[in-house]
Amino acid sequence: MKNGNEKLKIIFVRATMAQKFQNHRVETQSCKIIFIMKNNLIIKNFYDELSNAIGEMKFSAPVAVVYNPLQYAADGLEKYLRYSEGSKRVVFLGMNPGPWGMAQTGVPFGEIKAVKNFLGLNDIKISSPANEHPLYPVQGLSCTRTEVSGKRLWGLFKERFGTAEKFFEEHFVLNYCPLLFLTESGENRVRNLTPDKLEKSERKILYAACDLCLKKIIEVLKPKFVVAIGNFAEDRALEALDDLDVTISKILHPSPASPQSNQNWAGTVTSQLIEARIWN
Repeated sequence: MKNGNEKLKIIFVRATMAQKFQNHRVETQSCKIIFIMKNNLIIKNFYDELSNAIGEMKFSAPVAVVYNPLQYAADGLEKYLRYSEGSKRVVFLGMNPGPWGMAQTGVPFGEIKAVKNFLGLNDIKISSPANEHPLYPVQGLSCTRTEVSGKRLWGLFKERFGTAEKFFEEHFVLNYCPLLFLTESGENRVRNLTPDKLEKSERKILYAACDLCLKKIIEVLKPKFVVAIGNFAEDRALEALDDLDVTISKILHPSPASPQSNQNWAGTVTSQLIEARIWN
């Protein structure tokens, strides 16, 4: 080096590929390079890996159609993941996409009005799944159907925190499984099928991939609490995160299919979170 003095030059690079570069230092005699990968890029990479692992899976009856929003709604997910920066004290974990929520927007519990008005994501570009069912069309932000679970969940967060920015300072929302399963139960009758109703061998493969993805995301976000939204999410969180230092709690699922959820769901869940010392 000039004058015999060694100078270290630190170059900050926002890496766009590979988790192995996160906070990884490459040193040479005269240059130290620090690769810093932002959370949204890391998590997006995990979801790409998950989509590649399960995107071509074949599912037997009663599954008739499978939607993978990680593929056709990737733009919505990417824009939502901008809220993932920094560590999160609390991560809420749902089950899988609803037909009028994440299946439309790529956003967990992504009810249209909540995505546009609370999350401020008004420019999402959505294509159509290759095997789109005529009774469950994907229309993106133009969809006029309401995902009640998403409306309730994001509505609670809006009521308590006011803005998305304030909520995401310490919180984040994920879904365990990214796939929507539809089953046909007669002429012109189609309904959503939850992952626990899949054939056992298929479920095992799916769960293994989703467990791994969830664990890696939690390791990035470093929450103190993972709040399972319903029984299924609680079971999967306990299995996937059993060796991590995180407290797993559960709240009532906001689905209107549950009679209990139709009676002051927001008040019930707020009380549950206060009792668990997650909120005060």
